Amino acid sequence: MNSEETKPTDFIREAVAEDLKNGRFNYVRTRLPPEPNGYLHIGHVKAFMIDYLIAKENNGELILRFDDTNPTKEETEFVDAIIEDARWLGIEWKEVTFASDYFALLYDWAVQLVKKGLAYVDDQSPEEVSVNRGTFTEPGKESPYRNRSVEENLDLLERMKNGEFPDGSRVLRAKIDMSHPNINMRDPVMYRIIHEPAHHRTGNKWKIYPLYDWSHGQNDAMEGITHSLCSLEYLNHRPLYEWFLEQLDVFRSRQIEFARLNLNYTVMSKRKLRRLVEENYVNGWDDPRMPTLRGMRRRGYTAEAIVDFVQRMGISTVATSNAGVIADIAFLESRVRDDLNKHSLRRMAVLKPLKVVIDNYPDDLVEEMDAVNNPEDPNAGTRKIPFSKVLYIEQDDFRETPPPKYYRLYPGNEVRLRYAYFIKCAHVVKNENGEVVEVHVTYDPTTRGGDSPDGRKVKSTIHWVSARHAKEAEIRMYDRLFTKEDPEEGEDGFLACLNPNSLSVHTGYVEPRLAQTKPGDRFQFERQGYFCTDPDSTDDNPVFNLTVSLKDTWAKIEKKSK
Repeated sequence: MNSEETKPTDFIREAVAEDLKNGRFNYVRTRLPPEPNGYLHIGHVKAFMIDYLIAKENNGELILRFDDTNPTKEETEFVDAIIEDARWLGIEWKEVTFASDYFALLYDWAVQLVKKGLAYVDDQSPEEVSVNRGTFTEPGKESPYRNRSVEENLDLLERMKNGEFPDGSRVLRAKIDMSHPNINMRDPVMYRIIHEPAHHRTGNKWKIYPLYDWSHGQNDAMEGITHSLCSLEYLNHRPLYEWFLEQLDVFRSRQIEFARLNLNYTVMSKRKLRRLVEENYVNGWDDPRMPTLRGMRRRGYTAEAIVDFVQRMGISTVATSNAGVIADIAFLESRVRDDLNKHSLRRMAVLKPLKVVIDNYPDDLVEEMDAVNNPEDPNAGTRKIPFSKVLYIEQDDFRETPPPKYYRLYPGNEVRLRYAYFIKCAHVVKNENGEVVEVHVTYDPTTRGGDSPDGRKVKSTIHWVSARHAKEAEIRMYDRLFTKEDPEEGEDGFLACLNPNSLSVHTGYVEPRLAQTKPGDRFQFERQGYFCTDPDSTDDNPVFNLTVSLKDTWAKIEKKSK
């Protein structure tokens, strides 16, 4: 199979190829148009990757243009965060621009439409404008100010720009058709008055700000964007996008829509995500339970796994719900799991410790056991793990009275300690409540490395850490933030289905070398899952986040519930 046959194809790539073939465009330039009013989440990645790859595959250019047309919501903090997160994904662009770079030219273009009799200043209140737009079944009503003279409209627009009128007192509207079947074409608002707060880049220079429908398409034309790729909610806005460009007689970009990406057991609405943060349901925008790239990064997700997931989802014009294409979060987790399996160093950690004493092991002896760093990577090498008389194992790896088919440690049973020896349970020590607090075992010194010279077999291998050498660590176990597959349903319903067990914190013990890791370092805790070092971690108090389990435990839970 040659490289041409393996290239991805979809309706967007086919449309771009046709445009180049028929001469509509002789180059490709796309743009990322995020509004700097929040942090990027997994839903943004699809749009970002489509724009990036369409440009890259056609030897074109990508522009990162911030849609900063609403000073009430936008901050430089979000600009910096979006740039950092996009770079983390591996996206490259020709330049960074802002809608505010074009405020002066955009205003001049608005003046052109006024002079053509295609725009007017409306004194109606926002509520009146909304009511008079009509409904899907009823036409709108024309504004009583719709037929003002060009001269009066130019004067009022200039005075709006100069800040003479209060917020909400006037707007500039395009003059199209108040009975148009597409409500977006019923004299849409182009400018509104906003005195405060100051814009994050232009300060108090401007008192009027363009709405998205007026700025976006014109900014595309100003930058020579060939293909404006956006999600399906803008499909009904396309006639307006094209109308403005046609009336101005400027460069005509082509808008193409695709179904946006959502995940089950997750919310993507910025408003809902903001509530989770501001009402302290989560610990900030980078909480590892959040679908933000910051949260996923802190949890230990890799950019490679996220991009692979998005690309495997493909591009569609068909939505599985009003929210777009809803992907199974288990599929994302599987991509993360597969990527981490290839690259993560193996380490041993005990999350719920139970003390084990090897009665026949010398009191002061310390050995170093050879352990493989990553069986998937021969170049990862090996490491030394200290071994001594007193160990910690997982509480779940011991049962005083074992259930059927339980092959781990119990009185009289022999198991293998990972990389070390065979041990056999001799007796236990209990506290005053009858709970086992200490297990005493004997070991077979001839089984060092995990094999018996006499050929006897054991049915279970368990992990451990040396009590004398292990480092106490905080282990944060994360689960899905919501218990409901579609928490977006309803206005406040998403809060009602928050998972009360989405975070549990344990004090465990880890290999001593795990105390010197850096935030973002990723590991597989053997038999436990994939973890990463949290930014809160210090040498004296290591903190690790569960990234993803070794297996998809949710699939089993859901299967049992059906």
